[in-house]
Amino acid sequence: MKITQATIFPLSIPLVDPIKMAKELIADAKTVLLCLTDEEGRQGWGEASVAPLMTGETLESLLASVKYLVDKAREPEWSDPKYFAKACDAILYGNPSAKSCLQMALLDLYTQKNSISLWKYLRSLSAGVDLPVFTELPLLRMLGGTLEKEMADAKSFREAGFKHWKIKIGSLSLKEDLHRVEVLSDLLEGDVISVDANGAMSLDDAVQFCTSKQASKLSFAEQLIHADCALADFVVLKERSPIPIGLDESIHGADEIEAFMSAKALDGASLKLIKTGGVLAAWKCAQILRRNNLKLNLACKVAETSLAGAATAAIGFAIGDVPWGFSMSNQYLRFDICDRPLSAKHGHLDIAQLNTTGVGVTPNLDRVKDAIAQGHSVIQY
Repeated sequence: MKITQATIFPLSIPLVDPIKMAKELIADAKTVLLCLTDEEGRQGWGEASVAPLMTGETLESLLASVKYLVDKAREPEWSDPKYFAKACDAILYGNPSAKSCLQMALLDLYTQKNSISLWKYLRSLSAGVDLPVFTELPLLRMLGGTLEKEMADAKSFREAGFKHWKIKIGSLSLKEDLHRVEVLSDLLEGDVISVDANGAMSLDDAVQFCTSKQASKLSFAEQLIHADCALADFVVLKERSPIPIGLDESIHGADEIEAFMSAKALDGASLKLIKTGGVLAAWKCAQILRRNNLKLNLACKVAETSLAGAATAAIGFAIGDVPWGFSMSNQYLRFDICDRPLSAKHGHLDIAQLNTTGVGVTPNLDRVKDAIAQGHSVIQY
């Protein structure tokens, strides 16, 4: 499989509502789309979004890395996905987001060429392992804004079938966050309810939060303390918390999962393609979690399109069980770049929405061009 043409699209898509994180306010989603054409005319698509506080990438830096990778990617033969990561590492050190973008497009081409869906291809890599079969993934819905808005949204989306929730904390006082969590937990009692501080809490506040009565109905708490904290701090938090502890920013691949697992410092992890370096690395991480009876959350960065959503969902359908839900973030975009965006059906993503071959969705080129970020242009090799 040879790459004969590559087109890079730097995008900026406004959100329906700005999303307040612990340390940033996101009003529009900046992401890079890549379209590769092979020698037989097939087109494979990849995507990676910017995440300055998670991967250190801005649109400009991500774009530069993707350009560099793509320029070199036209030279080799891409015949076996087992060697995609190694080949990318030989071209460029680090830069997992850019590598995820390229590898997604290569996997899209490869699975189209072999007439198999990405999720079925991933599942085939675990031959001999008895994996459960699920035809739908539970979607996790993020709540934000004023407490009144959060309550109204929770009621509305619960009526639509959502049962998995994430409450952003860390930007308000501990007292205010605990009050919000208590109110929303009472409203959504019985569902899978989580909080995410994006590492904004001190260890003392995190322990106080987890041991409080107001937080007692939570299913898990994600990344309460900063990823740079000592491993011993995470051990203390896990030992003292009656709430299961999930990690996100702390987990960039299998090595971190193994380290935290050995220290008994986590109950589960959130996997994002831009952190792990691509679908195959994230798939490996998901298998490690499953083998060790740890919980899995699959997540797109706020906010990626249906393309990254489909590639991430492929891991969930392949592994067969995502107990902490799938954060499909195109639901927060004002518009998507696909004619048929992935959408919630009774709070779930149905496998029927993915195509029978490839990643699962195909962007509309006109829609993509309409979303080009201001000050940027399409790049073609």
